[in-house]
Amino acid sequence: MRTVRPAVLALVGSLAAFAVSGAGAQEQAQPSTDGPVTNTFGKWTTIIDALDSGQDSHKTCAASTAFLDKSGNAGTLTLSISTGDALPPDAYPAIMFTVANKDLPTGKKIAAVFGDPGVKVPATVYSNDAIAGRPSWTVDNQPKTSLALLRAMRQVISLDVTFGKQTFVSIPMDGFTKAYRNLGTSCGFPTKDVAP
Repeated sequence: MRTVRPAVLALVGSLAAFAVSGAGAQEQAQPSTDGPVTNTFGKWTTIIDALDSGQDSHKTCAASTAFLDKSGNAGTLTLSISTGDALPPDAYPAIMFTVANKDLPTGKKIAAVFGDPGVKVPATVYSNDAIAGRPSWTVDNQPKTSLALLRAMRQVISLDVTFGKQTFVSIPMDGFTKAYRNLGTSCGFPTKDVAP
């Protein structure tokens, strides 16, 4: 399991707020001087942030989409990776979602299934501290599971998320493939195994 760094969590929080706001036009870059660069692909928004401490420099790349669950609670699904971490095919972006749904299970080793009626990817998720006031869950980032889940996200029109027997959300995947390719281009990793 890969540890998610505090800088990545801060970036994810700002990306989640950006995605929920619905800002940006399709496939247009936002000019940036020193700040993060954002792009929008369908319902997905990417944010690329270069961090330079003087001794270490790397990029953090994230993609996020906003959704409403079946109870009308707002949420985001976010992928994040840093050039300071292992990159694909050795490790894949961390997959995390936040949703203001207090009825969902919390803890470690929560059984989940992602996909649609034709594609099912079983995974283990664990809950995190709330981000921007919303509970969050991270998929256990094992390369085989993450690769299968990312491929499912490319294949399905909407990604159903199920905890136990309860499907609580179906998240539209419009723009996912282009957003994932943008992460690969920006953070320097191949995307052919997920989004050829």
